[in-house]
Amino acid sequence: MRAALKKMATAIAMSAVAVAAQAEIKPSVIYDMGGKFDRSFNQASYSGAEAFKKEHGINYTDFEITNEGQREQVMLRFAQRGYSPIVVAGFQQAPIVAKIAPQFPHLNFVTIDAVVDLPNVRSVIFKEHEGSFLVGALAAMKSKNNAVGFIGGMDIPLIRKFGCGYEQGAKFVNKDALVMQNMTGTTPSAWNDPTRGGELARAQFEKGVDVVFAAAGGTGVGVYQTAADAGKYAIGVDSNQNYLHPGKMLTSMVKRVDLATKNAFEDEKNGEFSYGLQVLGLAEEGVAWALDEHNKGLVTEEDIKKIEDIRQKIIAGEIKVHNYEDTGSCTY
Repeated sequence: MRAALKKMATAIAMSAVAVAAQAEIKPSVIYDMGGKFDRSFNQASYSGAEAFKKEHGINYTDFEITNEGQREQVMLRFAQRGYSPIVVAGFQQAPIVAKIAPQFPHLNFVTIDAVVDLPNVRSVIFKEHEGSFLVGALAAMKSKNNAVGFIGGMDIPLIRKFGCGYEQGAKFVNKDALVMQNMTGTTPSAWNDPTRGGELARAQFEKGVDVVFAAAGGTGVGVYQTAADAGKYAIGVDSNQNYLHPGKMLTSMVKRVDLATKNAFEDEKNGEFSYGLQVLGLAEEGVAWALDEHNKGLVTEEDIKKIEDIRQKIIAGEIKVHNYEDTGSCTY
């Protein structure tokens, strides 16, 4: 009886310790403009946070930025309440992290798509040009008109990086391919303007484009709908968006923002949080092209073999993919 009581007491104590440990973990996400359910970049962060919650039963706090004035106010409030890590999605939040993080050295911060060199910050960036090369190659392989298009969101070097990688991939397969590129705008509203995205896609289709890749956040939803309506192919971005228009979404350039978020939460939980720069490309499985039940009928075994061969050659360094951000141009 005494042994049983002792065993029960030990179990209760261990449970209490586990609960206390969980209570100390207060992970959070601050999404960028475009909304948590943009079906793209922000939603990838959300998916990672949800996966962590489902796996570990630990809640998190999040916030959707709707105007520029909220950035510093929200991050400061999260820090004052002891949230850690504070994962911030989007390059525009980097200056706020640089300002807030030094004030709270005992908290951990994560920037996605930006670099902040501070001792309590992890910066995660991706080799988007490598993943975009793959989908550009596939686009050129499937284009009947030898004309493919790219529609970016806000006109910034990061999005030019997507477009440049896409162009290189298309021209690797067909050096004579026409690659048409448009940007939606120069302000954060460019991430959430599906009407404008649809207009740009329609204009490209009228000029012969029959496959279009959108790296534009919520704006891409308009691009994909217009492509489906016009009987053209579209390529999604960040999250796997193949499900949006099965049979019309050729593929998606997946960027594992979900893993960056989930890993940050788990590292905090396990007391293994690390700092500094993380760069994720094809070799690290940080970017990829999506193949699933929604697009498997659009690509042949030969297509898959060709794309896999290109992927392996990029990883091995046999194919060099120019990074727009290195030079500020797409000269390669």
